[in-house]
Amino acid sequence: MQITNTVFLVRPASFSYNTQTAASNTFQTKLEETPEKIQAKVLQEFDAFVAKLRSVGIAVQVFEDSTEPRKPDAVFPNNWISVHRDGTIVLYPMCTPNRRLERNPVVLEWLEKQKDFVTQIDYTSYETQDRFLEGTGSIIFDHNHRKAYACLSPRTDAMLFENLMVHLGYQAIAFNACDVNGVAIYHTNVMMSIGEGFVVICLESIRDEKERQKVMEEFHSSNLDVIAISLEQVSHFAGNMLALEGTKGQIVVLSQRAFDCLTSTQKQALEQYAILLPMPIPTIEAIGGGSARCMIAEVFL
Repeated sequence: MQITNTVFLVRPASFSYNTQTAASNTFQTKLEETPEKIQAKVLQEFDAFVAKLRSVGIAVQVFEDSTEPRKPDAVFPNNWISVHRDGTIVLYPMCTPNRRLERNPVVLEWLEKQKDFVTQIDYTSYETQDRFLEGTGSIIFDHNHRKAYACLSPRTDAMLFENLMVHLGYQAIAFNACDVNGVAIYHTNVMMSIGEGFVVICLESIRDEKERQKVMEEFHSSNLDVIAISLEQVSHFAGNMLALEGTKGQIVVLSQRAFDCLTSTQKQALEQYAILLPMPIPTIEAIGGGSARCMIAEVFL
């Protein structure tokens, strides 16, 4: 199945603007507020986020981030790990040194208690070669059709992507995607999301016509309803959404900012497949340069 009802999140202890990631993440913004005020706002947003997920039937495991060493992006755990239904755990090479500190053995211990995970694929050694692949930020999985999509960037290495898909038994579909200024979009999950029956994607970000056509052909062969968003909407995190399984069916988690920028036609198209669950996380989005999907690590049991 494409979606799960079990996830884990990391409650941040030292959330802040990450100067190391800012080189490739154009979505990050510095706010003129004290660290204490920012941290208080972030924890309030995070706790409300967790409560809202649980209210719709999502099983949420929360791990507390440690204060030392400082990890400004610990709230985005989907970049260092992915957990698969066949019992595979993948550990990913991260682009910046302070994000590599996010890998938490406590999470792995918890996962081992949930299910017999028989395989661990560890790509972290590629960090010494400056080759990176940042989890489900870099990779959008279509589990139903065993396909995976990735837009290439400094954080998404083509060779690593293709090699990992061979290990997992997925078809690798790589392409290039740029923002309004022609800069490579740092993570695929900023411009694309796949749920049961649909895909949300910014087609105009894929400037090469052949690459765009190839991606569309894959969608059509998988019978996915294509819901297109604009580059302007990408800048408001409209592509950074995640489909999960709630008690009343498929839920699409997205930020309030992303929800507000969608047109009524786009919302109606999504609501044919899922209940939309907007989350107000303005501080996390602005400073972290990531949104609702980035905060969630799926656990397929």
